Amino acid sequence: MKKKIIIVICIILLTMTGCTKTLVDGDKKRVVNETTGQNLTSNILCLPEDEKLLDIYKENEKYMDIKLEDLPKCSDMKIYENKSYNGLWVGLFVRPLAWCIIRLGKFVGNYGISVMIIGLIIRLIIMPFTAKTAKQSEAMKKIQPEMERIERKYANRTDQDSMMKKSQETLALYQKYQINPMSSCLVSLIQLPLFFAFLEAINRVPAIFENSFWKFQLGTTPLIGIRDGNYYYIILIVLIVLFTALSFKNSMSSMSGSTEQMKQSKYMLIFMTVFIGIASIQLPSAIALYWVVTNAFNVVQMLVLKKVGKR
Repeated sequence: MKKKIIIVICIILLTMTGCTKTLVDGDKKRVVNETTGQNLTSNILCLPEDEKLLDIYKENEKYMDIKLEDLPKCSDMKIYENKSYNGLWVGLFVRPLAWCIIRLGKFVGNYGISVMIIGLIIRLIIMPFTAKTAKQSEAMKKIQPEMERIERKYANRTDQDSMMKKSQETLALYQKYQINPMSSCLVSLIQLPLFFAFLEAINRVPAIFENSFWKFQLGTTPLIGIRDGNYYYIILIVLIVLFTALSFKNSMSSMSGSTEQMKQSKYMLIFMTVFIGIASIQLPSAIALYWVVTNAFNVVQMLVLKKVGKR
């Protein structure tokens, strides 16, 4: 059920218009910012503030979905813009988040700090739902022996009467421990749109990628940064891998299931950590900072929730 809901959400998001489009030239080749190594976005929400980057967009304007003259400066962008892309997805999620990142960035003086603060705010917003899901996961672990007993009791019994009794006993067990199986989907239902909208907002605001945070240029990928001799980007990759692994490990420890299922989960943890570690080499620093901060928050949050739950 959970997988089906997530798939439905993804399909809805993809059909609500406004997904990031890579800018390609007349030869169908991706247009790249040679300074940062970043693939440029075609359907940007506002004008670049860097003159060199703006010139690249002017050269390829005929391949874009909108005229540059119809776009505001990023610093002047509004939550709603008549001449820009205003599909439901953009209007409800992407543009408001982009506007918040820009406004907060202007206030604190840095878009990198803004990206991290907004990411933390999103985590705080969904924290009550995360706490509820964690509580449900702990309850599911407690009833696992009784669930296994029910499975053994009705093993190899496929008649309708047995299946009905099995469902009734399982439901009674859920009611006894006040477990709602659907609540585990709640965080995904809330978090997925916010996560995708956040990435969309970052990708479609050129001003974010023109800014820097500490040793990191927000549009530069670790691969390009290391190639150019900035080895601080190795720290960014290590942090991404570390907090991704810890976040997945915490999530896995709250899961319940058979020994075989837990073994498969461990393999999945290793695979996803390695996969994201490799993918992080090509992530613009702005997105990498968001990933590190939000996963670090998630690790601390889960440790606190587990500690509180044991009291």
